[in-house]
Amino acid sequence: MKFTLFHLMPYAALDLEEAAKYPTAWLHTPNTLYDKEAGADLYDRYLGELERGEDLGFDGIAVNEHHSTAYGMMPSPIVTASALARRTKNVTIAILGSALPLRDHPLTLAEEHAMIDTLTRGRLITGMVRGIGAEYHVWGTNPAFSHERFHEAHDMIIQAWTQPGITSFHGKHYNHEYVNVWPRPYQDPHPPIWVPSQGSKETIVWAAHPDRKYTYLQTFSPIKSVRKYLQQYRDQAEDYGYTATDHQLGWALPIYVAETDEIARKEAKIHYENFRNKFLKMPIEMLLPPGYSSIESMKGVARTKAQITGDITLELSIDMGMFICGSAETVRQQIEDYWKDMRMGHLLTMLQFGTLPADLTAKNMNLFATEVMPHLRALSAEQEDTHMPRKMPGQVHAAE
Repeated sequence: MKFTLFHLMPYAALDLEEAAKYPTAWLHTPNTLYDKEAGADLYDRYLGELERGEDLGFDGIAVNEHHSTAYGMMPSPIVTASALARRTKNVTIAILGSALPLRDHPLTLAEEHAMIDTLTRGRLITGMVRGIGAEYHVWGTNPAFSHERFHEAHDMIIQAWTQPGITSFHGKHYNHEYVNVWPRPYQDPHPPIWVPSQGSKETIVWAAHPDRKYTYLQTFSPIKSVRKYLQQYRDQAEDYGYTATDHQLGWALPIYVAETDEIARKEAKIHYENFRNKFLKMPIEMLLPPGYSSIESMKGVARTKAQITGDITLELSIDMGMFICGSAETVRQQIEDYWKDMRMGHLLTMLQFGTLPADLTAKNMNLFATEVMPHLRALSAEQEDTHMPRKMPGQVHAAE
């Protein structure tokens, strides 16, 4: 199993009492609650935590994109990944991901990702997402065109990376006479592509297609939904005529490790519940605006979200398999049990969540890296992983 340290970079200094006056931390909570000095301190701390991931032996460190929210302070993962590119030497950097349909000019993403891939000499994983519904409210982008814009933008980026010289692209939403990106990616033909999702059927069908075979990541969901959607990917691959490898499947979730189960729950409780009930909470119409997905997919995602409607406790989240929390032995055993059930080759660990402070985050990262991760390395190791950057000459991966 491969391990990626994922960070949301939440604005943990948020005045929660004041923020409670608003229905959600997305869109409606005014940025008058943001303090620039606190923000600067948090960026410095969070980047340091991601950089520490390389020293601790994580295979990858990962960032993503959200807008107008205290949930995550990365409106551009390009900026974050660029900062990490110059402060790390060997670890893979994953952008999970860039929201393609929100860009009027996706070729900028082709250029920017290629540039980071070059700066890191081939350590980049490119994540492609549509962006959750809230992002469409932010940008005033019509969600009914989300799939069309995503597919067109993807096709144009792949064309830009794989067809040397000057070409042109003409679609319904994007038209460019000159597709001629400088620089081209360092990896040949391009960085591995991963696709995080909440469980859209269309996304699973698209990602599993033999032309792509992209790694599919199920994010922050109850375990029975994770199991369902990862199996749906495997079934779709079989329908296409091939067997998906473990490394085509990933799972992203928060984890907390402490000396004992009791200490872990006590230390994590308030910070995890802030993450779930303050930072992540949003009305369903904001998450799934009309037209964003097919009716079938919307029903499926809505059913998943209905399991976690309203405030939920740490204890309930553990019972639902949305959060792994306990001693190193407990966490090791739970991950191994889940792996036996789902055989996901990649685990994206969010070891800072909500308001978890720096000292507890550091303890969590250290315990996970030293007491959990080494014991699970052998899982899925018999399968070749072609979904991570290949080692370049002279490059040593952090896990080695």
